[in-house]
Amino acid sequence: MSGPHVAASAADALARTGALVRPALEEAVGRLEPELREPALHHLAGGGKGVRAALALIGAAASGGTEHDGVLGAVAVELVHNYSLVHDDIIDNDEERRHRPSVWAAFGTGRAIVLGDALANLATQLLLEDPTPNRVRATQLLGDATSAMISGQADDMAFERRDVVSAEECLKMEEGKTGALLACASAIGGILAGADDATIKALGSFGLRLGMAFQAVDDVLGIWGEPAKTGKPVGSDLLAHKKSLPVVIARAIGGADLDSLLASDLSEADVVEAARLIEETGARREVMAIADRALSEALEALESVPLVPGYRDELASIARFVTERDR
Repeated sequence: MSGPHVAASAADALARTGALVRPALEEAVGRLEPELREPALHHLAGGGKGVRAALALIGAAASGGTEHDGVLGAVAVELVHNYSLVHDDIIDNDEERRHRPSVWAAFGTGRAIVLGDALANLATQLLLEDPTPNRVRATQLLGDATSAMISGQADDMAFERRDVVSAEECLKMEEGKTGALLACASAIGGILAGADDATIKALGSFGLRLGMAFQAVDDVLGIWGEPAKTGKPVGSDLLAHKKSLPVVIARAIGGADLDSLLASDLSEADVVEAARLIEETGARREVMAIADRALSEALEALESVPLVPGYRDELASIARFVTERDR
């Protein structure tokens, strides 16, 4: 087992792990064809918190290995995550990401599609260059998580064409779209560090429940978040007619006025009114209760197996950090 580790704050832990992963991620992207390298570096220059990479590194150290054991897994997960973001921007017709032109807006839709494909493929190539049993297992985990993420995205798109979606269906969609890759990120470092099955399972459960808490908070911000902090217009999910969790819960409770409003093209005033009607149903409060329960379950998973205390504390700190955004 690793020696004593004094837990850093979430922000410091993210900065520390980011400094380890960033050079490796840029080196990996440097292997792409020159035609794809420029848009890839443009996309990565937008930054991001690096939560998934941090979970992989700290998960490896919490399992008794070192953070360096998790670097390869962190890079692979980040490649898959970023491929999904590049494609999501095309699907959602988003011209900006993190206040900069999205890849398709800057370089064209064709290059953006191929870049996403290349990033996903590169993740597998990196893991299997030296096909040790642990790396093969990590590749299988990442492949399963990617499939679940794609399935969740497909469900999300299908929901836009449906009049009625249940809360259970919405939660299942979010488990795949968001939870699966966070579960993979949390467990993959443990796999590469040679952790036992119980530890790997607990780390995966932690990441899955964290993903559900994160997405629930994100759904709230998609309606009530401040544009200056979210980088999106007021009520962006309402404008996009997304069947997010607050909308689904509110429509199950609400009435004809809300249904009629959400079925129309929304003006700024309509968005404000729709947000008010949704909140009046108690849906916002219920979604935050779902987030709080999922976070509690994530933290319980960390306590279910023996982990290196300081690193376990950092995982818990990061979980709280990413779910305690402005609500």
